[in-house]
Amino acid sequence: MTFTGLHLPLITPFTTTGALAEDALERLAHTVVDDGADGIVALGTTAEASSLTADERARVLEICAAVCAERAVPLTVGVESASTASTAEALAALDRRATAALVPVPAFVRPSEEGVIAHFTALTAAAPVPLIIYHIPYRTARPLSAGTLLSLAAIPGVAGFKHAAGGIDDATITFMADRPDRTAVLAGDDRFASPLLALGASGAILASAHLATARFARLVALWRAGQADAARALGHRLAALSDALFAEPNPVVIKAVLAEQGRIPSRAVRLPLLPATPEATGTALQRAS
Repeated sequence: MTFTGLHLPLITPFTTTGALAEDALERLAHTVVDDGADGIVALGTTAEASSLTADERARVLEICAAVCAERAVPLTVGVESASTASTAEALAALDRRATAALVPVPAFVRPSEEGVIAHFTALTAAAPVPLIIYHIPYRTARPLSAGTLLSLAAIPGVAGFKHAAGGIDDATITFMADRPDRTAVLAGDDRFASPLLALGASGAILASAHLATARFARLVALWRAGQADAARALGHRLAALSDALFAEPNPVVIKAVLAEQGRIPSRAVRLPLLPATPEATGTALQRAS
């Protein structure tokens, strides 16, 4: 499958008592598809997956899989672990309704670039679905050269990348110019989504799109249609929204705005995250309107 368009990495809503808000999650999943999302990402960083219990993760996956099956859109599932063996085990147990797995470079371990290539080569052998490699060096502390990105793209079973390099650097430009046609690149750094789409990204995985799903879907469509002037103008406006939503650690501001809009029952997040400040929430509400 070729991954294109806008994919929404869903937050995990909680009730006022801190429990999983299942009905709100289901409504939110349907709403973003109604508003133009081409797919859903479950259990990513934006979902606070690391703070969910095993039972909660299973329930989130079940809800998202049911919505995606009903709406005939792809479901990508976040899978993360520090070791190759434990990641392979999690991939092997992945719900068969998943379309792809979103797998970051191992954080904190800081393997060599050759180790990263060996890691993903081993994972594709265990995975029942294609992998989307999550390249986000400011979280993993493992930058990747253009050569390494191209080597990863050549691994059978790697469908593409969520690319969040923190900017448009030399490695990104070279990779975008030389990557195979079959390799999807999904913009994953919200503030730099428009420039990466201008370089030829096939779509995006953007947390900011919770608050402007239709506009982000249009941004992707405009760049893919070659309508640069309209895409550039829209991209500037949406970058300002993303700046406000990422003023504090993701997804605290997004959840606060969704709660203010009545779309989820509370702004609650789980430690070590803290709820968004009133100042950040107010700015984001203004820019989301």
